[in-house]
Amino acid sequence: MTWNTTNLDELPVYEKLVKLARNPFDLAAPGAISPERINGYKASAVGFDLLFATQRLDDAVINGLQQLADQSDAVEQFLEMKRGAVMNRIDGHASEERQVLHTACRDIFNESHPFHAGATGQAKQQLEKLNVFLAELVKGELVNEQGNNFTDYVNIGIGGSDLGPRAIYHALSAYSLKKRRVHFISNVDPDDAAAVLEKLDLSRTLVGVVSKSGSTLETLTNEEIVRAAYAEAGLNPKKHFVAITGQASPMDNPERYLRSFYMFDYIGGRYSATSMVGAVMLGFALGYDAFIEILRGANDMDMAAEERNIRRNPALLLALLGIWNHNFLGHETLAILPYSQALLRFPAHLQQCDMESNGKSVTRMGEKVSGFTGPIVWGEPGTNGQHAFYQLLHQGTTVVPAEFIGFRHSQYEDDLLLKGTTSQDKLVANLLAQSLALATGKKNDNPNRSFSGNRPNTLLLSDKLTPYTMGALLALYEAKIAFQGFIWNINSFDQEGVQLGKVLANRFLAHLDVLRQAGDIDREQHPESWAMLEAAGFVKDN
Repeated sequence: MTWNTTNLDELPVYEKLVKLARNPFDLAAPGAISPERINGYKASAVGFDLLFATQRLDDAVINGLQQLADQSDAVEQFLEMKRGAVMNRIDGHASEERQVLHTACRDIFNESHPFHAGATGQAKQQLEKLNVFLAELVKGELVNEQGNNFTDYVNIGIGGSDLGPRAIYHALSAYSLKKRRVHFISNVDPDDAAAVLEKLDLSRTLVGVVSKSGSTLETLTNEEIVRAAYAEAGLNPKKHFVAITGQASPMDNPERYLRSFYMFDYIGGRYSATSMVGAVMLGFALGYDAFIEILRGANDMDMAAEERNIRRNPALLLALLGIWNHNFLGHETLAILPYSQALLRFPAHLQQCDMESNGKSVTRMGEKVSGFTGPIVWGEPGTNGQHAFYQLLHQGTTVVPAEFIGFRHSQYEDDLLLKGTTSQDKLVANLLAQSLALATGKKNDNPNRSFSGNRPNTLLLSDKLTPYTMGALLALYEAKIAFQGFIWNINSFDQEGVQLGKVLANRFLAHLDVLRQAGDIDREQHPESWAMLEAAGFVKDN
């Protein structure tokens, strides 16, 4: 590695920030959040404004965070990632040894100087295939066996093959093409598939199966359930099923799939929404041009993330604010609170993207980390959340930093003026009020009605949630997560932590197969798993 791999607590500015954290800025002090502070503590890019006056910091801390970004080579590492450096690795230990090039999916707009011509070229090839496929659907050249257009699409995938694409679909459903609907099957729970299949006209439904390896257990199980439903309906699955998979994987098979679109090893699942993983489904739902707008917004934010001045780089600033709260102020969780019902699944996507990326306890050198890494991420849309868990945010014993996301205008712009204001006005008023109330609090002689304040939060605002702004928002958080991993000196691009559970699940499956076949049970082999099956009621007495 050519960049800085120094641990966070070894950087020169670390002790300075530790000292500043002993007496953080008091947001609840009279006049602390002044108009000058609100207007001065703001970073803007790609149509988004990040307001951070409600964070527990001052100019000295901001200067320290700038030094932290510089000393850790955060932006240089981001640039190296875009250029194709092998970022997914642990030095001196067996690891995936892969490039990290999800940004190449949207680097197609930088035709004269793409960061990685090979990966960008592959992205263009897949987009061209997708454009042809979608045009055939629109023109009525690709229809079902009865000559009817396809109206529905079922996305079968799990993890990164479901969460990001699903979040974007819900976020942009206001822009869906007429008579186009998308459904999702992810959980291996058979009720998930049954509930989706029950409401479909299979003859007019396409099915996209998403698995890079072509061997994901949950996905292939659900695929077979859906294939069986097609066979039972007298339909040929091959004429309805589309594969989104790695080239030459077991799923890259024209005998079983109508079309195949490729995903590549250098794009991790949780960063794959702008690859074919999201493109095929989103292209069906929104149209090709709308998907290109998603890519355009993401690319513009990728470019903004190259800015070294943290006051002009919202992704980097958001990453540093998170590190300030987590590593220096000791707050362990983070609430993502979008004030947009369309973003109802976005916190779930960020939960995976952040916690699977930065939930690590070893450095890129294979040594145990000496401080906190990824926070616990959770959240729900406002204003619903205000009537659920905000009580704890305001008066609980645990301080939960929050990242609010809001828009000045609604998507449908179908609103009602009531008592002098619209519903969108009421939504935005609640958003701004919650941010200010968490920060400033309110003193009261009645302790039950006293609010301590000093609950740090940020406001991320844009005009309207569109395909372009959704792409930018997605890329902002992807960059934020990567920046934090670089500064913590961890590998944000593998997920070894999910493997052990898979191995043990296969062992339990083997045991259940023995039971179903009424075979001999060898309790001396893996006695703990047999004991768990018995205690759970799956092994019946003879």
